[in-house]
Amino acid sequence: MSVMPKAANKMRADAPRNSASKTPLLDLVRVPEDMHGFDDEQLKQLAEELRAETIDAVSQTGGHLGAGLGVVEITTAIHAVFDTPKDKLIWDVGHQCYPHKILTGRRDRIRTIRQGHGLSGFTKRAESDYDPFGAAHSSTSISAGLGMAVARDLQGQDKKVIAVIGDGAMSAGMAYEAMNNAGDLKSDLIVILNDNNMSIAPPVGAMSRYLTGLVSSRPYIGARDMAKKVADMLPPPLKKAAARAEETARAALGGGTLFEEMGFYYIGPIDGHNLDHLLPVLRNVKKAGHGPVLIHAITQKGKGYAPAENSASKMHGVAKFDIVTGSQYKPKSTIPAYTKVFAQSLIKEAKKDERIVGITAAMPDGTGMDLFGYEFPERMFDVGIAEQHAVTFAAGLAAERMKPFAAIYSTFLQRAYDQVVHDVAIQNLPVRFMMDRAGLVGADGCTHAGAFDIAYLGCLPNFVLMAAADEAELVHMVATAAAYDDGPLGLRYPRGEGVGVDLPENGDILEIGKGRIVKEGSDIALLSYGGRLNECLMAAEMLEKWGQSVTVADARFAKPLDENLIRRLAQNHAQMITIEEGAIGGFGSYVLEFLNRENLLGTCRVQTMHLPDLFQDQDSPAKQYEDAGLTAQDIIKAVTQNNE
Repeated sequence: MSVMPKAANKMRADAPRNSASKTPLLDLVRVPEDMHGFDDEQLKQLAEELRAETIDAVSQTGGHLGAGLGVVEITTAIHAVFDTPKDKLIWDVGHQCYPHKILTGRRDRIRTIRQGHGLSGFTKRAESDYDPFGAAHSSTSISAGLGMAVARDLQGQDKKVIAVIGDGAMSAGMAYEAMNNAGDLKSDLIVILNDNNMSIAPPVGAMSRYLTGLVSSRPYIGARDMAKKVADMLPPPLKKAAARAEETARAALGGGTLFEEMGFYYIGPIDGHNLDHLLPVLRNVKKAGHGPVLIHAITQKGKGYAPAENSASKMHGVAKFDIVTGSQYKPKSTIPAYTKVFAQSLIKEAKKDERIVGITAAMPDGTGMDLFGYEFPERMFDVGIAEQHAVTFAAGLAAERMKPFAAIYSTFLQRAYDQVVHDVAIQNLPVRFMMDRAGLVGADGCTHAGAFDIAYLGCLPNFVLMAAADEAELVHMVATAAAYDDGPLGLRYPRGEGVGVDLPENGDILEIGKGRIVKEGSDIALLSYGGRLNECLMAAEMLEKWGQSVTVADARFAKPLDENLIRRLAQNHAQMITIEEGAIGGFGSYVLEFLNRENLLGTCRVQTMHLPDLFQDQDSPAKQYEDAGLTAQDIIKAVTQNNE
């Protein structure tokens, strides 16, 4: 029986496939221990089958594809050489972990990935012992791995720690902070740099295999350590000459000077898709045990699947797709996504104001800043996975009277909170934070949900906070942000499509701290902040059928609050409910604080509705909001319960 996916007979000729004469191996592997008897040729076959299984699974579920295909051989080699889960394997970010999950007892559930009650799209400690550290934000693996290595040393244990980090994640300062500490502590730690931004020229392959096999061996490492000790005893001129000669020799074997200076033993570059290169190096490193080691592996994102290899994004994140063509099954819609509305609105404002610049942290497509960059290439800056730098970079621009728009997902802005506080808020610099993916985000789950920005920005002096209730409001708020120059500003908006309202040709500049009445009533007030306004309107329609008169208001601003609007709602209604797509401690808390200060809580029953005080797992956005209790039906239920 073939282990190839059912759709394999439709696959392109250049897609991975097994020879009919080979006995399938993937069916024999439930956990990595089952691979340990395989010879190198069988491991190559297993990698082919693993790639095919990954392609087929993601074609049915959607998810991250290109990154996983790029590490199939690395995944196979690590699990074949090391003794996981005793040996700890940490994947940075974790979006490349689908092949890892298939080999570690989760193949039978791989087609539930990123779905409700299914597997997470990232590594997750609660899911498997083979996931020793959960990840979904980047550049954490070396720090976590070093912590595990030191814990091993303190407890006198015998196990290896392997961290796999991509070249993109190496753009974040945290990775270098960890490497600096690792080089100082000299604990045994293996870091594999998965570099898919280079290519190995064909003539280099054979020599690279020989040299990297040589320099990763125990005799070479021991001899090099001895040579260093001998060099240390030489007179200064000879010692300096010996150091230069050693550095030149290392450069000839592939470079790595930066990593060497940080205390790592550098091996590479090696072909990350060639098991004849990977397996000997990993076996040598496993035996060597001489402090921190960095293996530089060159890979290709989307490797082995032509549509991914030929895609500009290497099919990084995909919807369900046809295996033969790679075409994704995306429903067509005439309603624009919030991200696109933001980008188009910013472009219009930038055409009127040359001081507007755009900043993103390695997410140009996801934030819409790629569109801005096409129009204004000299005014768009992608700083890489470096949110801390992005924020302070924006602060520097603002200090020189530019108008920086830092488009960073709500969840990723958390990574730069200190910079937001010290470099922006304290100095009252007009940096404009455009927070995409506000609220719940569906398949990416709790690690990518924009749940906390209302609370973590609202407590900071000098900030203005806005939330778009629909795509038309987003147009107005981008114009407002462009005009506002008195301090920092945060604008949040959801993931996905708008609600289908007509878009204005140009945005109006809103009065700061001024909300709006959308529907006037007399009994119940629904005060929405952000994307739940439509649910409030649907709830009001149902309640009015039952004889209730309902006011629906859009707060627009969480800071400053529209105190006159809130006072009016409290004084003229028997009941008021605030609704927001954020965690406890946000907009509703600000409203309660104001009402308490004004002694208005006794005049009106007030209830806050917000995201639950827990981390919600992945599901469809609609199901997530249903579970969170933030649908029209939940609003109706809250009203009726309070009236009983």
